[in-house]
Amino acid sequence: MAKIDVYTSPFCGFCYQAKELFEDKGVSFNEIDIIAQPNRRNEMLERANGQKTVPQIFINDAHIGGCDDLYSLNTKGKLDALLG
Repeated sequence: MAKIDVYTSPFCGFCYQAKELFEDKGVSFNEIDIIAQPNRRNEMLERANGQKTVPQIFINDAHIGGCDDLYSLNTKGKLDALLG
């Protein structure tokens, strides 16, 4: 099973959509709330090459991008292969 990290904020609708897609697919993920854990924000910025918006999604340490990128992969039929 894939290792999934999702950097989120409780104020972000796109974060909820991304998490919902993973839940619908029955895969577990590691949620990192950058509001509750502000010290993790710099980690997100470094891993995401300076991307400041949430969610920032990583599958097996590969940067997927945000919610739109995740849904695009799903629409193209490529997400399931990444999820293993």
